[in-house]
Amino acid sequence: MKKRTYINGVSCISTQKTFDTVFLEEAVYNQNDTVLNVVSPVYKDFISPAAARRMAKGVKNGIVASALAMKDAHVENVDAIITGTGLGCIEDSEKFLKNILDNNEEFLTPTSFIQSTHNTVGAQIALTIQCKGYNFTYVNGAVSFESALLDAKMQLEENEANSILTGGVDENGDYTMSLFKLAGRVKQESNEPFNLLTPTTTGAVHGEGACFFVLENEKKANTYAEILDVEIKNTIAENEIEAEITAFLKANHLEISDVDAVVLGFNGDMQFDSYYKTLAENAFSNTPQLYYKHLCGEYDTAAAFGLWMASKVLQLQEVPEIIRVNSVEKSVYNTILLYNQLSGKNHSFTLLSK
Repeated sequence: MKKRTYINGVSCISTQKTFDTVFLEEAVYNQNDTVLNVVSPVYKDFISPAAARRMAKGVKNGIVASALAMKDAHVENVDAIITGTGLGCIEDSEKFLKNILDNNEEFLTPTSFIQSTHNTVGAQIALTIQCKGYNFTYVNGAVSFESALLDAKMQLEENEANSILTGGVDENGDYTMSLFKLAGRVKQESNEPFNLLTPTTTGAVHGEGACFFVLENEKKANTYAEILDVEIKNTIAENEIEAEITAFLKANHLEISDVDAVVLGFNGDMQFDSYYKTLAENAFSNTPQLYYKHLCGEYDTAAAFGLWMASKVLQLQEVPEIIRVNSVEKSVYNTILLYNQLSGKNHSFTLLSK
């Protein structure tokens, strides 16, 4: 008998105040900035100031988010740590490259180089909680977090582990953002205010964050949801998206009408949001539709914020006004489907059940 996968603890450090609050009651929809920065927790409550001084923002956020998730799940340790990140510790990478140029490739201190690797976050969490188990980092573009989730789910199902800390972490780097702006991945400042649901320009508002989940194969009193299925597809044509989602649901013995809410990854890029529009206007026109990237920005592991939000909706059985796309409501939320893609590639479907 295959074991199941339950979300027993969640935490989120994001561009909103998503810690020390119940659920998005302090969220603000910023329509004027093209790059959103994290609302920082009090790091010294979790990390000694001497250690924190040498850590990149993404590492600190990862450590705090993982500590909060474990506290939420009432666990002291886990069997494995699986992290997803798109850009890793990009600030330290930038620092090191800048030092190379500034110092003519001489007299370099290796600190930034050592801390610039993508798996620094997972490693620092393991050192903090003294976890000597499986520790893996997925760097898979916009499905980095979903890859980590899939790995965790398979390990729990096959009884390889009983509790796994899984998360998605990304940070903004100034130089990288300037390159993204040149490449057209970030909105032009002149186009504000940015309304994600009625976009008239390409590019997205960029963000950063760290969301962690304690996944276990045992249902507890504090369980948020069960992860029924996760699927990743690299390319799907726009006219095939509805058929793909229908097939995904069918594999889990569900119809579109069984979905109580759908979480869509609208990011305000007029070129690719049509994937979501097609679903919103056709297959899911009678389903409550939710969105989240107007709150957290677009980044490679933004889907982790979406999963955090969906877990909260299932637990609290309420949908804050700020995340609604349409006005359809349900009396009970039992099944939620998350769909995300970036620039028409890396599509992911995640299915949650109460």
